[in-house]
Amino acid sequence: MVKKISLPKPLFTQNGSRAVLLLHAYSGSSNDVRMLSRYLEKENYTVYSPNFSGHATVAPEDILGKSTNDWWQDTLDAVQFLKEKGYQEIAVFGLSMGGIFTMNTLTDQVEGIIGGGFFCSPIFPVKNSVPENFVLYADKVLKTAGISDQERVKRMVKIKEASRVQLKDIETFSEKTATKLGQITVPVFMGQAGVDQMIDPMGVYKTAQALQQTRFTLNWYPNSGHVLTIGPDHKQLEQDVSAFLNTLSWNEEKE
Repeated sequence: MVKKISLPKPLFTQNGSRAVLLLHAYSGSSNDVRMLSRYLEKENYTVYSPNFSGHATVAPEDILGKSTNDWWQDTLDAVQFLKEKGYQEIAVFGLSMGGIFTMNTLTDQVEGIIGGGFFCSPIFPVKNSVPENFVLYADKVLKTAGISDQERVKRMVKIKEASRVQLKDIETFSEKTATKLGQITVPVFMGQAGVDQMIDPMGVYKTAQALQQTRFTLNWYPNSGHVLTIGPDHKQLEQDVSAFLNTLSWNEEKE
């Protein structure tokens, strides 16, 4: 009997005239940013947190069937979704891999994006344990889905191999984004966890150095691990993101 599992759905709440797009991590879902989403909603922001293609399912292979091209398109589609709802100015943030796509919207100067940033994102290649962690994640998903041990072992062999190829694709996308950081002209928020065991936390300083044409905020969260948005410092992060959002040039203030 297959277990019934409740899967994370995209989050969208329309509140004020200011729109925020939140993007999740590589093996994550909209749940990664749920607490930040709820906090910003209370602060009267309209918040959209979609799931990347292939995510929020009970088959890890669904993620592996996608590429950075798909996820970049998802990002552009999410921006478009908000524009079609009537929001012409948008701030965008992402956790880990989501932050790489966020920064790409800033380097490409996607129309309507007035600022944004990332939490624990390896914009420049850094020492990381993402491959091992994805394997652990995939194995756990298959166990939760009630897959037999025999089938699980068989599937895990292919998953390991495919994830190596995919992570190379993500790194290549990230490197291309990193070469364009000097083109960013809107304000940037960077949040880094001090006890990040997934990526080398010191990589954030290299990203900061590359931002030569804009102002940025770099916040360090000493007690948190990689998933900063749900870690012990999450309340501080939420306040810091809110304070940063208040510094952006929303059109309402120009009128």
